[in-house]
Amino acid sequence: MEGAGFTIQAVVIDAKRGSKEVFSDKVVQICQYHEQQIIQRYLTSRPKTRAGQELKTLNDSLTKTTEDPFFESLLAWHKRWEVFLKERSYAPDSKHWWYTHRRLRSAYRSLKTNLPYLFSYLRHPELSIPNTNNSLEGYFSKIKQLLNNHHGLKKWRRYKLIEEVLNQ
Repeated sequence: MEGAGFTIQAVVIDAKRGSKEVFSDKVVQICQYHEQQIIQRYLTSRPKTRAGQELKTLNDSLTKTTEDPFFESLLAWHKRWEVFLKERSYAPDSKHWWYTHRRLRSAYRSLKTNLPYLFSYLRHPELSIPNTNNSLEGYFSKIKQLLNNHHGLKKWRRYKLIEEVLNQ
């Protein structure tokens, strides 16, 4: 793209490992929808513990808030549940242990780690960065559907079809 006369100033990514490092010289926005889905996979849609329910409520507010209130709420949540998160379970031999609430810890860690990239769209309003990559994913699903409908095409014709759609 940059060779074609475009300058990439920002990217919206879906929070896969390593993707932030690839674009380290650009403004990075992690898709808030994808982050919410990551957290929901850890917590489920109906967490059993009170800590999980509170983190789910916080996660649900991600797209409706700004960075500072979200950060403050996340810190307050962690402080309130810090001892709970450190609980350990022990194997019968009493030598091996693991954190009892591993999935809850992972959900918190994901939010904490990705927080600097979840509100880039607000820190850089001049770039008009969307907070999700849903429009792009919708566009790709259109291309996938077209390719599915014409599943017998040879490879070079598939490329030609994709090129035609992208140039519209």
